[in-house]
Amino acid sequence: MSCDVGLYGLAVMGQNFALNMASHGFSVCVGNRSPAKVDLTVNRAKAEGNLPLIGSTDAGDFVKKLSKPRKIIILVMAGKPVDDTIATLSEHLEEGDVIVDGGNEWFKNTLRRGETLAAKGIHFIGMGISGGEEGARNGPSLMPGGPKVAYDMIAPIIKKCAAQVNDGPCTGYVGPIGSGNYVKMIHNGIEYGDMQLIGEVYDIMRHVLKLSNDEMADIFTEWNKTELDCYLIEITSKILPKKDDLTGKGHVLDYVLDKTGMKGTGRWTIQEAAERSVAAPTMAASLDARYISARKDERVRASTILKGPEVEVPVNKAQLVDDLKHALYASKVCSYAQGLGIIKGCSDDMDWDVNLSECARLWKGGCIIRAALLQKIQDALARDSKLPNLILDPVIAGELNERTSAWRRVIVTAIAYGISTPALSGSLNYFDSYRRASLPANMTQAQRDFFGGHTYERTDREGVFHTEWTDAHKSIGDISERMAGNV
Repeated sequence: MSCDVGLYGLAVMGQNFALNMASHGFSVCVGNRSPAKVDLTVNRAKAEGNLPLIGSTDAGDFVKKLSKPRKIIILVMAGKPVDDTIATLSEHLEEGDVIVDGGNEWFKNTLRRGETLAAKGIHFIGMGISGGEEGARNGPSLMPGGPKVAYDMIAPIIKKCAAQVNDGPCTGYVGPIGSGNYVKMIHNGIEYGDMQLIGEVYDIMRHVLKLSNDEMADIFTEWNKTELDCYLIEITSKILPKKDDLTGKGHVLDYVLDKTGMKGTGRWTIQEAAERSVAAPTMAASLDARYISARKDERVRASTILKGPEVEVPVNKAQLVDDLKHALYASKVCSYAQGLGIIKGCSDDMDWDVNLSECARLWKGGCIIRAALLQKIQDALARDSKLPNLILDPVIAGELNERTSAWRRVIVTAIAYGISTPALSGSLNYFDSYRRASLPANMTQAQRDFFGGHTYERTDREGVFHTEWTDAHKSIGDISERMAGNV
């Protein structure tokens, strides 16, 4: 049997995506370092309807069972395992074959691998996959970046296997090598922000409004029928009321330790935000929150030493619930704006020409951040592809302006109760900073000139200036030399 496509790496994501492809009529050969998972996947294919999927005994056998030009998707752990897998497979490949890395990989590693394989005539694509285990089986969001000729070779497969929405499959050509991994990385950063925003809203509901898990579940269920309709709100409404099976008492959520794990893509997002000089306070706050959550023992100790507010401010329950809804929506919009801004910054620097409206479209189904809001984002960026920031779109701006009072009341209430809201506050601070024509940066720049002779520009005339602020200051000579190294 000569198979249409091969999938190497059979953890659950790999198994499920292989079965997805087979379910859509493509003949699939699977391979893995350990033969047990090959057998497991072949048996699953039989049990799920005798799907056209076969196994292989080793890398050579795997490659031999693929039709030419060979199309191989690898789903192994990022880093060295990817390099090792590519090295093993490429020994058996020929010019014109395609390798697709579907893992969460640092985009610069993808650039390096693409260059190495190109020298051998082998095409390489880095393809972000979002949707978790369920999405991999039933239709994920797929974000491929690489040579267009290679994308055209895999497009018939991934277009059928991706999630399907009103305007097509949640996949498409993102751009040159590295861009697919980059867009997926930022997707994950936005995901971090979304999850933290929901967590902060939950915290306020729980500790200010004293709502039960079932009451909160009902609210999130209703919100999911509104402009907040999204996957993360949906699963929140299902997590909250879930009873604990182990003890038979209370809810599972109340037994979950408040320490959040992570795999690294959130950190990469913030590193890239700094590299591209793009403000991303919502996502940065979500990352910081995970760092602080990990220091559980320190927090337990601090809770006996550090004091919060002693007087609780009365609140109107119905008003605060409504305000939380508006604050969450506005904050989510700002988080998406920040993520898209990072993509735009890198795309401009790398000459990728990534279509931001298309990114929003790819995220509308299958992935973790899928949301009704993405249709509005897609439309906004389609109306004006040169829009410098999502929140400048007239429709989006109008929605934010309508929600600012509620947004501010939520933050004030949280402060009064001593509840940290770094992501909600970060989004509001982003909005407030961006909407102001004048910021206190003039003081910061004056201080830089005072202690380091870093110069400044003026509001009343063109040019670059330096002031001898005190008698101790001397002329700095050629001002242009002081500008060197600015980013």
